[in-house]
Amino acid sequence: MEITLIVKIASIGILTAVISMLLKRAGKEEIATVVSVVGLVIALVMMLDSIAQLYETFKTLFNF
Repeated sequence: MEITLIVKIASIGILTAVISMLLKRAGKEEIATVVSVVGLVIALVMMLDSIAQLYETFKTLFNF
């Protein structure tokens, strides 16, 4: 895993947390939840290639 991917995911997490906190203080709890879920989905999509590589490594390691 490259360090740039880790930094990008961390920055998305921090940005999502800040936006969610601001929305909760403004009384928009529903939108804050949606923002948190969207941040999670974005992070998972960014990690999709790494997850696929991990799956292929397990496949070759255990001869599936």
